Amino acid sequence: MRIVDPATGDVAPVGATGEIQTRGYSVMLGYWADDANTAEAIDADGYMHTGDLGTLDTEGFCNIVGRVKDMVIRGGENVYPREVEEFLYRHPAVQTVQVFGVPDAALGEELAAWIVLRADHNPTAEDLRAFCKGQIAHFKIPRYVEFVDEVPMTVTGKAQKFRMRAAMIEKLGLVEVKTA
Repeated sequence: MRIVDPATGDVAPVGATGEIQTRGYSVMLGYWADDANTAEAIDADGYMHTGDLGTLDTEGFCNIVGRVKDMVIRGGENVYPREVEEFLYRHPAVQTVQVFGVPDAALGEELAAWIVLRADHNPTAEDLRAFCKGQIAHFKIPRYVEFVDEVPMTVTGKAQKFRMRAAMIEKLGLVEVKTA
């Protein structure tokens, strides 16, 4: 197993966040009769790209911290939504939070947060940004904060960030710029 920096493709140092890649006798050789998907999942060295983000400690223990597809690149900085979500859960008014990226003409992506509040709590978006200020890096503070009654979920209980992203793009009138 190795942790690879998604931006550079280099093996990440101990403690750094990157994509978990694995190989060995128990890892699949590929998809049956599907060379295109096999090439996407398994590299030339036989490592399977899991799509999970994690860190390795000095003893070789791995901690999963998120998904590569969830990663937001804001102005060249990698932001892991789960990290921001875990910080926002510290606020006493936050019952549920989901953080995701939306397009931004200047920075590539900006952070948006959908928050379900606990009963009898009514903070403003600015209150939550003030809670973050000085506690997490400035580029990790969500620019857009939307208070909602619930977040869209799959039948298995996974948040549907793609639906939240689409709703915010529509609400804010944002335009997704294709870079390639």
